[in-house]
Amino acid sequence: MIPDYPALEEITIDMKAALDPLFKEVTSGISEFTFANIFLFRKEHNYRVTRLPGDKLVFTGSDSGVNFFMLPFGLPPEDILGKLFSNFGAVKNASCIQATKLSSMGVFTTEEDRANFDYIYWRESLATLAGRKYHKKRNLVKLFNENYRCEERVLTTGLVEDAEKVLEKWVEGRADDPGDYEAARDSLTYFTDLDLSGLVFYIDSAPVAYSLGEILPDGKSFITHFEKTVPGFRGLAQFVNKSFAAWLPEEINIINREQDLGDEGLRQAKESYRPVCFGKKYRVYRAEEKG
Repeated sequence: MIPDYPALEEITIDMKAALDPLFKEVTSGISEFTFANIFLFRKEHNYRVTRLPGDKLVFTGSDSGVNFFMLPFGLPPEDILGKLFSNFGAVKNASCIQATKLSSMGVFTTEEDRANFDYIYWRESLATLAGRKYHKKRNLVKLFNENYRCEERVLTTGLVEDAEKVLEKWVEGRADDPGDYEAARDSLTYFTDLDLSGLVFYIDSAPVAYSLGEILPDGKSFITHFEKTVPGFRGLAQFVNKSFAAWLPEEINIINREQDLGDEGLRQAKESYRPVCFGKKYRVYRAEEKG
């Protein structure tokens, strides 16, 4: 049950039946705006949901104690919008269209949220690594294939435990920064409930990597939510990236590999695959509160 504003409710898996149809109407392509993403990162961003007058839903959250709200299903009337800004400070993950509309009102300031831009790639480019710009990636994949024989299997409930083994090995070296570990664990626990799909990779029958994500409602785009590898196999990450893109259905044209969160190492890695474009996102503030 989703309460009326200003009451807020935590995100639960039981909300999927109510929220999923709404998310399937969202055409912005913003990676956060699927039920799976909202559910999996509900703890990290302290997500809550409420129902506004007129039956529109809004999500609220906080990052490092800074409150925000998100409007995946469109802008509410101006009087309600004003109350949301008073209570939650800023809009996060506003689309270009939303940012433009809010900016035109004359009382809001918008800024690009570069750390949260989605990286967008042609599936065929990642699947083939054709051309000079990918020669280093191809060399790493070739080196990997010369040294290892890797088998891929479609993720099923019977292989979840193997994927969890990969995740545990991945997090062992990240004691000070577990990253998205908790969300990744939940994605494996609930992957059938969330309609996620993926592959698990094996070397000598031992699980060494997995990729997991979801097809967007347009049927032509795929979001890769998680891609984890164990250490010690040079070229494994490049092999997994290429193999997973090749495994996706041919009707998938676009792969969204989400954001870099301002991490320079991750940014360089994502840029090295030459994104065709970025899925831009904006933060929006009241003009007098931007400082």
